[in-house]
Amino acid sequence: MIETVVPSPKLVSIDINGQSVLAPVGSTILDACRKNNIDVPTMCFLETLSPFDACRLCVVEVAGSRTLVPSCSREIEGGEEIITESERITNTRRTLYEMYASTVDLSLADVDTVRWMDHYNVDPERFGAFEAKRDVKVQDDLYIRDYDKCVLCYRCVAACGTEAQNTFAIDIVGRGMSSEISTEYDITLPDSACVYCGNCIGVCPTGALMFKSEYDMREAGTWDEDRQTITTTICSFCGVGCSLDLHVQDNRVVKVTSPLDHDVANGHLCIKGRFGYAYLQEEE
Repeated sequence: MIETVVPSPKLVSIDINGQSVLAPVGSTILDACRKNNIDVPTMCFLETLSPFDACRLCVVEVAGSRTLVPSCSREIEGGEEIITESERITNTRRTLYEMYASTVDLSLADVDTVRWMDHYNVDPERFGAFEAKRDVKVQDDLYIRDYDKCVLCYRCVAACGTEAQNTFAIDIVGRGMSSEISTEYDITLPDSACVYCGNCIGVCPTGALMFKSEYDMREAGTWDEDRQTITTTICSFCGVGCSLDLHVQDNRVVKVTSPLDHDVANGHLCIKGRFGYAYLQEEE
């Protein structure tokens, strides 16, 4: 048996905040920052998906560049001088967060978004207080779509497309402030190409996509993450071996996620793994 030898990537020297570090050629500035414990905010970026340059919150200064550079997609060549925090960067990130807060509902945004908004002293009403515009779309018993919470990060589109499911049930429609995520011709989800894998829910950072079970409990005021436990197990529906995180409250599974660092599924599941847990608690 011939063993394949994978050559090690070439390492080059770059400067981050005055510190000289080594990074592989072809890796990104964000990769180098995270490897060296340098915190940079992101919203559209997810390690299991290709970068989209949508949110622009990860921008940094690179010597010689006229504009701020998105760290999630800028590949390292060697010799770069990078600054991750400055007055210019702070003002840019704060303004972006404030623009998001004025146009969408960030009340269920992930913990990193909340942490960075606090860090930059974001004023959510600087550009006007958010006002609800659209009704929540409830078209089945599996998940809901709340476009008032959508920041157009493109994660769900990527997960539905070539990055994971290859179903292409959703995409961006419209232009400018009229842009939104939609099925083809805005038909209902049950009539669309959607296979209900729920991978779009798994990557959504703001709660725009949510399990129907979680939505119903939030509406009833019974959703309480402090009372929930998370148990990791292996999906029992087939032999692939996907890892499941069972979120349990009051001895009932209320939703299922998958660890991003699991090398079988990388956070992605099928309809059975994501939604097929009801049999665990059916009385009949």
